[in-house]
Amino acid sequence: MLNRLWIVASIALALIFAAVSVRADEPYQLGPDSQRQDGVPQGKVTQSKFVSEKAYPGVEHDMWIYVPAQYDGTKPACVMIFQDGGGYVSEKGHSRVPIVFDNLIHKGEMPVTIGIFLNPGVLPAVIPGAKPRRNRSFEYDAMTGLYAQFLIDEVLPSVSKEYKLTDNPEDRALCGISSGGICAFTAAWERPDYFRKVLSYVGSFTNIRGGNNYPSLIRKTEAKPIRVFLQDGEHDLDNLHGHWPLSAQQMNAALLHMGYDVKFEFGVGGHNGKQGGAILPDALRWLWRDYKKE
Repeated sequence: MLNRLWIVASIALALIFAAVSVRADEPYQLGPDSQRQDGVPQGKVTQSKFVSEKAYPGVEHDMWIYVPAQYDGTKPACVMIFQDGGGYVSEKGHSRVPIVFDNLIHKGEMPVTIGIFLNPGVLPAVIPGAKPRRNRSFEYDAMTGLYAQFLIDEVLPSVSKEYKLTDNPEDRALCGISSGGICAFTAAWERPDYFRKVLSYVGSFTNIRGGNNYPSLIRKTEAKPIRVFLQDGEHDLDNLHGHWPLSAQQMNAALLHMGYDVKFEFGVGGHNGKQGGAILPDALRWLWRDYKKE
């Protein structure tokens, strides 16, 4: 039975990814903060494999670490964790995060921040010739605190062995696209004692694994100390799991109703990172707008 459910979920998610497209009429373009600028120090990106031992035993994640040129190890750096990290860390991708971080940190428009970029996990096949099992929906769409615990107990301690990271939840941010977007929200929702800033591109607040319940949960739960930036577009998905644009509007309405610090950018795009990437510099300025330098 469980195997059958996994197959059904895999097929459904494959349909979602097949629907990912960039409409020809989308007006979004990357601005100067997403381009390399003369005289701006460049941070360093390193890639590795991270294997979970506790939350998802044996599951492998591609991981990239961005360290800004301004980090010198004398004081803790802020942290921002990106789900579906490969799409964010690429300098040819939808968001070009290392370039944006370099430019904004150089101008003092966001703090010195170490970026952790994680791809969803893969469980290697044990039978020769078989395909690995993809763990993305189980990690990202689950309405539990397991992924947050994975970050808290495994990822952050591992990165902290090499770099001095903040222990202030106000200085930890999460970001993701689609299922990675709801994942970012869920981690902060479950553990606001660790994460208090969220950036979601076209978040899947739909009924993949119960995410459609968030608007009512938000309205019936005492407000939590998290800041949320939501992005979606009128041509986002509409399928068996739900209606993404409507879900985003319901999330925004619920957060506003409960007095959250929330900003919602609703555009004309589809289920992709084009608008999110174009507005990323402004989204980061908004998320970090009241950061106090020590």
